[in-house]
Amino acid sequence: MNNNRYCIIMAGGVGSRFWPISRRSTPKQFLDILGTGKSFIRHTYERFARIIPPENFLVVTNNSYKEQVLRHIPEIGEHQVLGEPVGRNTAPCIAYAAWRLKTVNPDATMIVTPADHLILNEDEFRRAIVEAAEFAENRRAMMTIGIRPNRPDTGYGYIQVDNRSETDGSPIFKVKTFTEKPNLELARTFVESGEFFWNSGIFIWKTETILENFSAFLPDLQQTFGSIGAYYNTPQEQQHIERIYPECRNVSIDFGVMEKAHDVYVRCSDFGWSDIGTWGSLYQHSPKDEKGNVESRFCMLYDTEGCIVKTDTDKLTVIEGLKDYIVVDHKDVLMICPKANEQNIKKFIDDTKFKIGDEFI
Repeated sequence: MNNNRYCIIMAGGVGSRFWPISRRSTPKQFLDILGTGKSFIRHTYERFARIIPPENFLVVTNNSYKEQVLRHIPEIGEHQVLGEPVGRNTAPCIAYAAWRLKTVNPDATMIVTPADHLILNEDEFRRAIVEAAEFAENRRAMMTIGIRPNRPDTGYGYIQVDNRSETDGSPIFKVKTFTEKPNLELARTFVESGEFFWNSGIFIWKTETILENFSAFLPDLQQTFGSIGAYYNTPQEQQHIERIYPECRNVSIDFGVMEKAHDVYVRCSDFGWSDIGTWGSLYQHSPKDEKGNVESRFCMLYDTEGCIVKTDTDKLTVIEGLKDYIVVDHKDVLMICPKANEQNIKKFIDDTKFKIGDEFI
């Protein structure tokens, strides 16, 4: 293992698209939605633990989730969980981790990952991460991991690459453009061109490299986090983070830095990846019966096909005559929704807050 490499797990989101199973009190990253016996964040830790020592993990999450992080990853200490008082997207999250690492190990390489992805071929995944880290260290470049698309998916961002690899036969290419979630026609064009890869949201760079790019492209964030430079890794760190964090802009690292920077490269990969961000994507990656249904136990389905049925009780669920629906019965909420309309889940949540209250959210 390279002791200068650190894994930064971003675990502050709620995963509202998996409502009603994912709630503010128990968001997606702490759930076993895949039915493997382990939560998403536990899988993420174990995936990287083969190449990163336990003391080199940092988890950035909401303050209210700190205890859950430590329950799911008991190998790390409380000081390795960085608490955000409010969510401000990925750029402030990464800036916070980079400034902490600047204090702990200024020569560190950061491997930044979401907490809630599915990876099928973990050996190939780790090979891609190590190659990207070596490139970032040698070239002082900013790296991301691109996934070869197998369909024109409108739910992912896309990375266009220069068609010349950096070395003969290397799967590392210079990035030409980033595009956020295109429409279906554009996504088809991207896939057919062979120049575009899905943006995995995994980033690798030297700590000093990303801080230099914050100075160049997000100077307000750099100044905000730099203003408390003397307090990182001290007992006073949290109180100062509580003070400055609400001042931070809500901005993603893609929009704030990666789309503007020049020395950006992608390690192109194909290791069976999905962000499992929706009920539809969970359906795609789940085993199905002969009618294409994904079902929980104690289900009886008649003239029903293409549905995903998730229940968390021993109550018998009987369904007849549904096609391509999402049915979720979780605690105090039953949701029945066409798969084609699952983008309305955010509307369901907003209407529930307005008409009933926060107790179901």
